[in-house]
Amino acid sequence: MTENIKILIPLYNDWDALELLLTKIKHSVTSELFAHLNFVIVDDCSSIECDVNRFGSYKLEIIRLHRNVSHQKAIALGLSYITKETEFSKVVVMDSDGEDKPEDIQRLYEASLQTPDKIIFAKRSKRSESIAFRFFYVIYKSIFVLLTGKVIEFGNFSIIPNRLAGKLTYVSEIWNHFPGGIIRSKLPYTSIPIERGTRLAGNSKMNFISLVLHGLSAISVHLDTTAARMLIGSLILMVASIGVAIVVTVIRLTTNWASPGWATTLVTGATIIILQAFLSSLFLLFTVLNYRTQKHFIPAIDYKDFIEKVDRTF
Repeated sequence: MTENIKILIPLYNDWDALELLLTKIKHSVTSELFAHLNFVIVDDCSSIECDVNRFGSYKLEIIRLHRNVSHQKAIALGLSYITKETEFSKVVVMDSDGEDKPEDIQRLYEASLQTPDKIIFAKRSKRSESIAFRFFYVIYKSIFVLLTGKVIEFGNFSIIPNRLAGKLTYVSEIWNHFPGGIIRSKLPYTSIPIERGTRLAGNSKMNFISLVLHGLSAISVHLDTTAARMLIGSLILMVASIGVAIVVTVIRLTTNWASPGWATTLVTGATIIILQAFLSSLFLLFTVLNYRTQKHFIPAIDYKDFIEKVDRTF
């Protein structure tokens, strides 16, 4: 086996969890595979300092960022560094907290051998979160399908072949949302069912607001499609409101069912609401179309501006 596989892990203060994760990876994958793993940690400007020598028994690089940029952007920067400044055959993207289970690296790798020309995601077949989280996650997926016409059933945990990794760093949308950007890029991908694990140490940095923003980031990647769908929805509501107005007018003029003034109030209120929705959607659509003409942030070109230094154990 001549593989050189990079394990890309974004991290903010989760050094204890990372140490446990590296140990579990070492004992979870075959010794043959582990010998070809190199770890790239993107330190998202952690407030807790950690010496790279703490991980001296592993082939490891820590990319220190000048500022905190958030999870998704850290992945984009790390992937750009790997593709531009290292040699590799595949990249595995995973979280540092252990919820992406170490033993599933082996499964992703074996799946990539069967399908070497695609990005392979871990599709969550079973989640360990609370009932409330799962309830809102279902709502999020439903809204995502409604607004974008796409299905998203996976997170960051994935394996990416060399050729596609290079192309992916020129996809500006991964700066906002990594899996959403891959969906938007039209690069070939597939998924395999994998259960989600539990956190190894510490507490999650994600709260409800962070999760909402994360979901909105995924939708924002497809904002042009979302704006067009909202405009179409507004037009459908407008047609429906016209139909209702006609029915109300007929009832008002031909029957004695209505109390004075109710028809005018109903029709006027509905018309104002529908017109506001239509004009807002139209404004959003033109704003998005104008944005598409602007120069976008390209991770492969601009990543160096965010890197303070790179510490290595080898």
